[in-house]
Amino acid sequence: MDLHAALQIEPPTTIVSPPAIKSKSEHGNAPCTALELQDFAHISRQNEFGQPFRSSIMPDGSLTPFEAHTPDNLGAQTPKTSNELEENSLPRSRVNEVTGVVPSFLHPRMNRWRVLSACLVYFGNGMNDSATGALLPSMEVDYHVGYAVVSLIFVANAIGFIATAFFSDALVERLGRARTLMISEAICIAGYTILGCTPPFPVIAIAFFLLGIGISINLAINNVFCSNLANSTVVLGAAHGSYGLGGIMGPIVATALASKGILWSRFYLITLGLRVACLLLVGWSFWNYETEAPEQFHNSLERRHSQRQPEELGQPTKTQLLKKALRSRVTIVGALFIFAYQGAEVSISGWMISYLINYRNGDPSHVGYVTAGFWAGITLGRFGLSHAVHHAGEKKSVYGLGAAAVAFQLLAWLVPNVIGDAVAVAILGLVLGPIYPCAQTIFTRLLPTQIQMSSISFISSAGSSGGAVAPFTTGLLAQAVGTYVLHPVCIGLFAVMVGCWWGLPKMVKRTE
Repeated sequence: MDLHAALQIEPPTTIVSPPAIKSKSEHGNAPCTALELQDFAHISRQNEFGQPFRSSIMPDGSLTPFEAHTPDNLGAQTPKTSNELEENSLPRSRVNEVTGVVPSFLHPRMNRWRVLSACLVYFGNGMNDSATGALLPSMEVDYHVGYAVVSLIFVANAIGFIATAFFSDALVERLGRARTLMISEAICIAGYTILGCTPPFPVIAIAFFLLGIGISINLAINNVFCSNLANSTVVLGAAHGSYGLGGIMGPIVATALASKGILWSRFYLITLGLRVACLLLVGWSFWNYETEAPEQFHNSLERRHSQRQPEELGQPTKTQLLKKALRSRVTIVGALFIFAYQGAEVSISGWMISYLINYRNGDPSHVGYVTAGFWAGITLGRFGLSHAVHHAGEKKSVYGLGAAAVAFQLLAWLVPNVIGDAVAVAILGLVLGPIYPCAQTIFTRLLPTQIQMSSISFISSAGSSGGAVAPFTTGLLAQAVGTYVLHPVCIGLFAVMVGCWWGLPKMVKRTE
């Protein structure tokens, strides 16, 4: 056989611009596997100038060719060297490590309003959580209950969180983010309405149960949304910094009302009005979330993919995904981490005032502001230190922050002075501030996209459980031996937190 006749060798030609990339739908085949979805996501992420590729979805569900927009309108450039070809030809295993389309605070434009709505929701959550400690003494007097009984409100709140962990993902899938967030705000409005009426104590516990449900849902959705934006640590720092701002305002307003002899339950009329504003803003900002790019691109591919699963392709069902989420090492270790973190945070916020009154002879009409200082420290930490932590590396920064937390908790315990304790508590809040957004960022990076919502919901519910179990345990011990037990309980929780952080799996370095 003539080799020259079998192989037609033509001289090389200079390629100026490649043809447009065609989607598989033009050939009659939709991307059907998880690997193909990730391939498409990687292709669509950005061009060599750092700008996102744009694609349109036709009415019939087919995808138009991608258009790469460059600053000089030169079109996509074909790599001309062998090194460039190797860099652009990622093997299948490497493609799996690349995340999907990454939206940002500015793209799509509506995201800035969504981040603002998340910040407002977190602000309301912060007011809710921080005011409890300032209101506990008034509740004990009005209902004639002790530390152990009044701590039941923390337990009721945690049960509400846990109750939503198993169906929040199904709610989002069935109703969409906007409607689900509006339902969560409506539940919070119902809880605050009950509290504002000053009902009997058992009804107070029911109201905190409703608040646990509502806050759990909005917390899971907003955490997942913010964690999947570009520079997620900074965005989460701003969102959870807003939580800290609410944490500052809560005890200030509650203490001011209590010092003027105003009934403690009137505080919740303020949070009621705030939740009405949250309901309107989240509904408006997230209403078209599922129908706009880049979310529309992913939804179209996933919808095509789901039409042939699980029977044809052997893909996991929702129940199997939930089981996978609950068996994930990241979910379990992350849940224990947030359990310890939030348990310490809520314990300090809830019981520090009682400790200062009992062991430092603090004035009940003034020591409530110490809690405001604690939340001010958390706020500064989340707005300020989150940027530094992002550049230094979230993984290693948490170890140093945890060690600093133990040191300042010891100072708050051992310094026999109200002012010294207040300063130590404020700095303790400062070092604790960046830990939560750092953790959420790392968890989201380690979790597969398909189980993120379920896993984050479970982690959030575990955090609320810590925010109930730790203060409840502290209340029981305080009833028996005194409120000084707050400090050893928190130090033990910080140790658990650092141990869990060490137990997280290592992150695979991404190559993009």
